[in-house]
Amino acid sequence: MKIKNILISQIAPADFEKSPYADLKKKYCISIDFFKFFKIHSVSGIDFRKTKINILDHTAIVFSSTTTIDQFFMLCKELRIEMPYEMKYYCMTDMTAHYLQKYIPYRKRKIFFGKNNNPSSVFDLLLKNRTHNYLIPCGAGSMGTHFAEFFDKHGIQYTQAVCFTTEAADIKNNVDLSKYDMVIFFSPVGIAALKENYPDFVQGEMALGAVGLAAGNAVREAGWNLHVEAPTKEHPTITAALEAFLKEYATRRR
Repeated sequence: MKIKNILISQIAPADFEKSPYADLKKKYCISIDFFKFFKIHSVSGIDFRKTKINILDHTAIVFSSTTTIDQFFMLCKELRIEMPYEMKYYCMTDMTAHYLQKYIPYRKRKIFFGKNNNPSSVFDLLLKNRTHNYLIPCGAGSMGTHFAEFFDKHGIQYTQAVCFTTEAADIKNNVDLSKYDMVIFFSPVGIAALKENYPDFVQGEMALGAVGLAAGNAVREAGWNLHVEAPTKEHPTITAALEAFLKEYATRRR
């Protein structure tokens, strides 16, 4: 397996040349392209009210991604809801937890996340705090499934709140998938979009990477091999994980 062309299924960084991706591109003489595999549509306040979910009935909120955070607080703004000081927040990773600072003051004992860059460790925290009434903001489909299954198993009270819907982007007419040696996914929706655009997709020699526990599990559930995964204890970011992978599999190195 040799890696020369990588497709990142996300929008490009605002300043690519200052991003870790640019360093990898130069160091390993690879090509990196960006194309978001899906489109997001916000759920309106009017439609959300029809679900009869009262956000403030809950004592803790679980976030799986920065996209979910953005969509949730956009919805709260439209509904004119302000989060109470005592609300607790549980996040899959420290990156997601720190992203919350965009919307709320970052305070100890208020925001919790998986330890040692291990996303699955957040479930230990949830189990230790099982008396909360949890809210799981998510997209329509399966984005909150792993939390819901965990809460069901342990008899923990929760509500799933759909804050946005997703639509597969037109990958076939905008991206030549056959030219890439590797694709990196950022959510289960990206895997679903690939299946929708390429129902006969066969992985073959293509390497696959995933950011986050949910995306990694979705790759495995599709029956594909996962070569790069982040965050982990050894590789807290996807670029760190790629670096380790490219040391062995890049076609060239400066």
